[in-house]
Amino acid sequence: MTAQIRPSLAACPACVAVPQDLAEQAPTEARLALSLPGIHCQACISAVERELNAHPGIHSARVNLTLKRALIEAEPDLRAVDLIPVLQSIGYEAHELDLAALAATRNDKAGRDLLMRLAVAFFASMNVMLLSVSVWSGASDATRDMFHWISAAITFPAIIFAAQPFFANAWSALRVGRLNMDVPIVLALVLALVTSLWETSLSGEHAYFDAALTLTFFLLAGRYLDYRTRAVARSAAEELAALEVPRAIRLLDGDEYEVPVADLAIGDLILVRPGGRMPVDGAIVEGRSELDRSLLTGETLPVFAEPGLAVSAGEVNLTGPLTIRATAVGEDTSLHRMTDLVAIAESGRSRYTSLADSAAKLYAPGVHILSALAFAGWYLWTFDIRMALNIAAAVLIITCPCALGLAVPAVTTAASGRLFKKGMLIKHATALERLAEVDTVVFDKTGTLTAGTPQVTNLGDHARADLEIALALAEGSSHPLSVALSRAAREIGIKPASVQEIAEVPGYGAEGLFRGARVRLGRAAWVGATQGSQTAAWLDSGAGAAKPLLFTDALRPGAAEAVQALKEAGKDVLLVSGDTTGAVEGLAGRLGIAKWVAEALPADKSARVQMLTEQGKKVLMVGDGLNDTAALAAAHVSISPASALDAARVASDIVLLGQDLSPIAEACSVAQKATRRIRENFRIATLYNVIAVPLAIAGLATPLIAALAMSTSSITVSLNALRLR
Repeated sequence: MTAQIRPSLAACPACVAVPQDLAEQAPTEARLALSLPGIHCQACISAVERELNAHPGIHSARVNLTLKRALIEAEPDLRAVDLIPVLQSIGYEAHELDLAALAATRNDKAGRDLLMRLAVAFFASMNVMLLSVSVWSGASDATRDMFHWISAAITFPAIIFAAQPFFANAWSALRVGRLNMDVPIVLALVLALVTSLWETSLSGEHAYFDAALTLTFFLLAGRYLDYRTRAVARSAAEELAALEVPRAIRLLDGDEYEVPVADLAIGDLILVRPGGRMPVDGAIVEGRSELDRSLLTGETLPVFAEPGLAVSAGEVNLTGPLTIRATAVGEDTSLHRMTDLVAIAESGRSRYTSLADSAAKLYAPGVHILSALAFAGWYLWTFDIRMALNIAAAVLIITCPCALGLAVPAVTTAASGRLFKKGMLIKHATALERLAEVDTVVFDKTGTLTAGTPQVTNLGDHARADLEIALALAEGSSHPLSVALSRAAREIGIKPASVQEIAEVPGYGAEGLFRGARVRLGRAAWVGATQGSQTAAWLDSGAGAAKPLLFTDALRPGAAEAVQALKEAGKDVLLVSGDTTGAVEGLAGRLGIAKWVAEALPADKSARVQMLTEQGKKVLMVGDGLNDTAALAAAHVSISPASALDAARVASDIVLLGQDLSPIAEACSVAQKATRRIRENFRIATLYNVIAVPLAIAGLATPLIAALAMSTSSITVSLNALRLR
């Protein structure tokens, strides 16, 4: 008798060992998560939710299109692996996600925090500005002092809260002995506040609380624009970890036990049912089936699985139950090693220095020196520390890098808006700058240049009677070629023949009885034929020799146009795929790609990108699968389709929202224009400083006039950025 232990999926893996006397305290509801890389519209959401909510044991199911993920509340004994075939039956690919691995990435508050600080700075600056208007209108003596003290009471707490990001960043830089753009910002704010407080305490005519708040508001606006140009992405390494199978069925003395994958050891026998993913690396010891390796290797077609074949964690078992013996578990599996590759590649790319950072290295020291010289010069000339401080504050405010701070986010926001209309979402802050530098483009094949689904090419070569037999057999199989054949035959009005006793033979195909004769649809050797160079399913209709139904991988819309436009723009185009040599060579010929690599493993793709980088190339990687994730993270800049797996989308800098690839070439052009606008903005800011700084040093600009001049330069920079639209 089979013993089966199923822990509640709402609990942690350690809950497998919960004592019996605590069973009543166990959760009464399971929470499951499924990755749905194939959904792309509201119709998909409705279809998936309808199918899941109709399944016995499910209390509720909700689909998130942005994350391409379904969250399900169900009975405790329902498992995600039970739901995968349900969704596959309506044409949607599904993979189990580990909710525990995703929990750490759920609560990102950066955007809300910046928006709240921006709102506080705006509200405070408007109130202080109203008080300042009264002073400018002629209020004097006690009335003026009262308005100044009220302004101080509003400004100090508002600045302390709203400008906290600048204070924190400046302190982090100074603590390690370096300067960044936030150091002069903080100095300008502190000097403006100290000078204003001093003036107020001495009943002076001028206070600059409004200037400090206006400066803070503009700078926070720049930070928020910068933040909004990219989707806040979770770590690709964490997404990959969530794709690792959390539980497995271990065989012990003929009995089945469902245990956490963490409890598996080398040498354990593990049962993987049809539709399940391999939890560990291992070797098949019993059973025959077919494996879907597309997520890991990019191979279009399933691989025949039989005893002795090595398997890797993450591969999907399609047709028959398999028993495997574990050869690598935990951190030693191929899927976990891919996670490490991604993490290493991400850390390498994060060393990219943006144009704004490069400008800050030169700008910050110059601002400090000018302000210090202005203070020293005026103090030695007049011995009036009050005047010297005012002039030093004016110099810091008028040279404050607000225009430089807006130069990049204003342009990237405008460019991102333009590309979004074309169907491209910019995720990373420096993606446009890096995209403008690209000279080499590396494409994946399956799911990127092609749709990733087989397409029948020779239905017209077969008699209707044969197609009716083929359709009947195909509808009895879950093989991707059978699914494609069924869809194509139904579209041209073919009806299935009355084939009896249809059965799928795992790893080989489907067979049945038609008018007393055995008919088969499957592998060439199984039906007594010789496999040719082209992908085919062979039909033995019981009359004469077996006939091939030929398949090809359909091109994505715009694939040929994108490749041609990139080549015309002077960029090298490469095709690197894990698919077979014949399939890759054929696609390269169709698209006119001279350089291609076939049968590339995930590590090979990443190594190829790194090799090109070491040769001085700036590589754009375009891919969609787990096998592309490390290469996407290692590239100078990367793009993935919205139909890609979660981990690939997270690792990429830009997401292609539609099916059409043609916007990729335009994105490169827009990125180059955006970089030119950024450089123009830097020149505008520099020209402004060349004119304004001498006026401030000469004492002809108060801190308030300096703040107004700084605001004017910021508006000019923003208007120049809008030319991109």
